[in-house]
Amino acid sequence: MLRDLVELLPERQVAAAALGRAKESARRRGLRPGDAPRGARREVQLGDARPGGRDPRTVGEALDALVGQLAWSPGVTAGTIQARWAELFGAEIASHTQYVSFEAGVLTMRAESTAWATNLTWTVPTMLRTLADELGEGVVVQIQVQGPGGPGFGRGPRSVKGRGVRDTYG
Repeated sequence: MLRDLVELLPERQVAAAALGRAKESARRRGLRPGDAPRGARREVQLGDARPGGRDPRTVGEALDALVGQLAWSPGVTAGTIQARWAELFGAEIASHTQYVSFEAGVLTMRAESTAWATNLTWTVPTMLRTLADELGEGVVVQIQVQGPGGPGFGRGPRSVKGRGVRDTYG
């Protein structure tokens, strides 16, 4: 019924007819076999003033990006504090203190005497404000001042409860 109404063509005839139409269309547009393909003409885009991903960057910007990608920020901050110790805290404080560590935003310094340690604990808010101005807000969140002996064995993560080891001879 329907098959009788529609005459079906073999696939080769359909493909040959499509190729013939494509050749005729190319001939009308002036294209011949063997010619180099013509690319679509594009308009030249002029740049704009906005910064882009291919713009040149300064060495400082490139290093900042590298430090951020490799998560070196805490180490770089600790090195900056050590290198600029006298500049950040002043010559007098720097001559009576030394850098101990910088971990998780906590700067630990050691004073040469208990009197200096006591006086420095009173100036911690001023030192925090100075560090925030110089290094950035929230980089150093706490300053611990230790006396000349450092932390004792009676307190801390490695302390032992009880009397501890005693001599048995004597």
